[in-house]
Amino acid sequence: MRVDGREVTELRPVHIETNFTKHPEGSVLISVGDTKVICNASIEDRVPPFLRGQGKGWITAEYSMLPRATEQRNIRESSKGKITGRTMEIQRLIGRALRAVVNLNKIGERTVWIDCDVIQADGGTRTASITGAFVAMVIAFGKLVDNKVLAELPINNYLAATSVGVLPDGKAVLDLCYKEDAEAKVDLNVVMNGDNEFVELQGTGEEDTFSYDELTSMLALAEVGLKQLMELQQKAIGPWHEAIMNNIDAAKTGVETDEKSVVSNKK
Repeated sequence: MRVDGREVTELRPVHIETNFTKHPEGSVLISVGDTKVICNASIEDRVPPFLRGQGKGWITAEYSMLPRATEQRNIRESSKGKITGRTMEIQRLIGRALRAVVNLNKIGERTVWIDCDVIQADGGTRTASITGAFVAMVIAFGKLVDNKVLAELPINNYLAATSVGVLPDGKAVLDLCYKEDAEAKVDLNVVMNGDNEFVELQGTGEEDTFSYDELTSMLALAEVGLKQLMELQQKAIGPWHEAIMNNIDAAKTGVETDEKSVVSNKK
């Protein structure tokens, strides 16, 4: 039995509240157990210098944690004068993951700023941030479509993230809380799209190694959890689910057409 009574295949209770704050184009409060993250998506009509004049957009992320998001107060990074390596790693992860499911050529020269602010931490803050940020981003793009700024939703797949790990007793478990994460012999963050394709894996043996079989077991658990998370995302984005599924189908049709062309040319 796990510390909170869950089965090894069980996620913590997940709740996604949309339109959490009124100013951003997309705003979400995601709760995964006792971990709570505000994810806001803001859109600017400009891009970084390296993209100017190319007609394509960009998605970038910032991540932070409130001082009392944790049991003991942490000093704000702004007070320290620099962000930590951990923060830099997490915000780069969030940005990379979101860019993997967006056609940047369809958003014009715009930047989507994703702000993930952890207001309470109990493990899995980076994975909760990715899962919530995806919903906030869909809502933001949806508003641009509604306002006829964009012709179509530029998102080509779902995206979610979760953690898996191996506890000291050798059991692989899904969605680690902080206590489990602190004691785990292996910690793995898994980011996947709606086609069960990997976007990113971050795995670490915590002063130990892990076997291929353990990795396989963890990935199977992650797939179970991510399917459930994407079902919750689907409910949260409402009418935009159909647009995403149409984009997925269109992409698959395009691949099939290209393959037929290649075969025809070979003949």
